[in-house]
Amino acid sequence: MNPVLTVLAFIVFASSMFARAIDPIVPQIADGLGTDAATAALLSTAYALPFAIVQPVLGALADMFNKTKLILICLAIVAVATVAGALVTSFPLMMASRVLAGIGGGGLVPIAFAVLGDLVPVKDRQVAMGRLLFAIMSGNLLGATASGAIGDLFGWRAVFTVMAVLGFTVLVASTFGLRGVGQRGGGFSLSAMHSGYRSIFANPLAKFCFGAVFVEGALMYGVFPHLATLFHDMGETRASIPGIVIGGFAIGGVIYSLRVGWLLRVFGETWMMRLGGLMMGLTIAFISLRAPWQADVLDFVVLGLAFYLLHGVIQIYASELAPAARGSAMALHSFFYFLGQAAGPAIYNLGFHNAGVTPTLIGGGIVLVVNGLVAAHFLRRPAAKV
Repeated sequence: MNPVLTVLAFIVFASSMFARAIDPIVPQIADGLGTDAATAALLSTAYALPFAIVQPVLGALADMFNKTKLILICLAIVAVATVAGALVTSFPLMMASRVLAGIGGGGLVPIAFAVLGDLVPVKDRQVAMGRLLFAIMSGNLLGATASGAIGDLFGWRAVFTVMAVLGFTVLVASTFGLRGVGQRGGGFSLSAMHSGYRSIFANPLAKFCFGAVFVEGALMYGVFPHLATLFHDMGETRASIPGIVIGGFAIGGVIYSLRVGWLLRVFGETWMMRLGGLMMGLTIAFISLRAPWQADVLDFVVLGLAFYLLHGVIQIYASELAPAARGSAMALHSFFYFLGQAAGPAIYNLGFHNAGVTPTLIGGGIVLVVNGLVAAHFLRRPAAKV
């Protein structure tokens, strides 16, 4: 792998750990800071909403200035915010630390993929993105499983401490590894920002790319912050168990990243999107059966594979919406994706309290199936081989 892509892999690995490490310890944070678990689950929204909101600005800045320097600044912000999370004494301060982490996190994975798009030709991009996805899924796997175990052994504050040490370590390594990488743009210009976003939305595929990832973020990832509470309701109070289950999702993503070339040859883009949506819908609906947690691990392995069957193809289309404004396009991709993740926990919370757990999960599954079919129908191009 290109040395720069290796550094980017470590950055997105750390970023994915920051994002997913909170989910298994939501009940512990609630107990420690004197709030209820449903409220503490909104920590996911506190991270995802600012992550989404800053995307249009960060994407434009990445195109105008230097993508790799922006990544380093954002990585520093996330590391500092994670230290703050370990030290907070109240839930509002914890929410504030997650908001700050979300702002910084907004400049990591999306801009890393934009840098990859600049370095790798489109014909090789799906496989190269698969390698970064391997790093992301590895971070999700280790973040979720290690977070639950550390939380059980040492408490939730120890999770933030470990994440902070990782963040500063990756920051130092990346400062040297990305030195001299990335071209400086022409400087800040409102007209250039407007022109870049106008070119993106002029592409008729933009609304399908961005709409599809919003639905994914809301109805797939929106379940994750509620998982520990669902297990609590079933009598399973160990934080390590939802961590292991969420880790299954990462294993599915790793399987995808290792076999993405084969999957493209066998199924092609259209059927990958159809199968991804169908499998996502079925696996989200399966959670409503309240099966033993061991079955949920397997369910989440399938969910992780299904998600990337659809999401990986959408990501390629998003990277080519407007090549001259690729940083902005990938930032908008993440904007809608994380806007969905911000809305998802609240959507499920509302559904659980009004319609019930089972109807809400089944309804979410049905929408995810339709989402895959719609994406497969509209996201097409004459030269589908990438």
